[in-house]
Parts: sequence; C-alpha cells; structure tokens
Amino acid sequence: MVHLARIEPFDGKPIGPAAPAARANVVAPASGAQPQFSDLEWSIVRLARRDRLWTIRPSGRLRRLWHGFIGRGRPELANPRLEALRRISVLSWHFGFSIPGQDVAEFLSSGFTPEQYELLVTRVGAAARPLRRVIGGEVLV
Repeated sequence: MVHLARIEPFDGKPIGPAAPAARANVVAPASGAQPQFSDLEWSIVRLARRDRLWTIRPSGRLRRLWHGFIGRGRPELANPRLEALRRISVLSWHFGFSIPGQDVAEFLSSGFTPEQYELLVTRVGAAARPLRRVIGGEVLV
C-alpha cells in the first residue's frame, strides 16, 4: 500500500515518537556533512502528501470567504521557513524533480541547502513509487 510508505531520515532511523529528542533541533548540515531535516520538518513533508496543488496558491477573496463560511482555516503555516518546506513538499509529491526553478529558488532562499532539496525529492519519490509484487514471474501493481 502506497499510503503506508514511510519517509525515513537520511541516516535510516525511523521518525516518530521513538526517535531521540536530540535530533529534533537539526536544521541544516555543516559543510561536508550529510543533509538532514528535523523530525518536525519530516512531519511537514509527510503531511504535505495529502495537500492539493491549490493549497500552495495565495488565497483569494472568494476562497477566504468560502473557508470562513465552512469554518476551515488556511492551509499555510505561520513560520515562513516551514511554509517554504511545505510548498516544495507539495510540489515534490505531485511532480518529483520536475519543479519550476523559481519554486526551488524560494525554497533555497528560505535557508535550506541544495543537498536538502535533493534529499527531500529523492525520499518523496521513493515513498511515492507504487509497491510491486511479483507472483509467478508476473509483476502485479
């Protein structure tokens, strides 16, 4: 089942409540180090899988009115850095490495590194691939 695919941090240790709290403050790697994301950042990447493409567009008057009418909040995050991560994650879930350069530039200008971008899109691509089973020499999707 594709929706059960896990996104693991770069070192292969599981993310979640069992993960050590010491890794929670990891933001950007030092030069020459492996790229990493904090547990909070990985959770934003996982949650972005459910977001639709319209959630990354600015809210217009009609959408704000509709969301106010049905009692639903805005999908944007309050922290600009985490919002940039959410936006690039939504695009990665939908398009993989085929993301416009302007969106990648906004992601990088918010404090992330190109290595972190590559790690993010690689992990999202691996989690988004359909699971395949081979039965009797025949590949079933």
